[in-house]
Amino acid sequence: MIDNFRDHAANERTYLAWVRTSVALMAFGFVIEKFDLFLRYLGEAKGLAGIKIQSAHAVGVGMTLIGVGLVMNLLAAWSFLRNRRLIDAADKQSLGSALPNLALGAIVAVLGIFLIAYLSRELFN
Repeated sequence: MIDNFRDHAANERTYLAWVRTSVALMAFGFVIEKFDLFLRYLGEAKGLAGIKIQSAHAVGVGMTLIGVGLVMNLLAAWSFLRNRRLIDAADKQSLGSALPNLALGAIVAVLGIFLIAYLSRELFN
């Protein structure tokens, strides 16, 4: 039997949840960027000059979401390995700061607010 198996299993489940979330953020960023490209092609094909295309915003938000997903994935791997070492350590140690997790949450919240503002401006103009 593996020593501290339940702790290791919980650590791995947490790591996989972070990886799943980071992949979803990167995929969402990719979709935002490519959907804007699709709308530009559609507007040109239909000859709709009235459609306002602001691709710089969509590209910026898409690339930011991809970057945040990448950073989240790297921090998750670092946290998983650190917690794995701490679980097996003989002496008691502190977990450390929660600042990286809080910073990622704040960045995602700011991106969400920006997306809401951007979409509401596009819908009501």
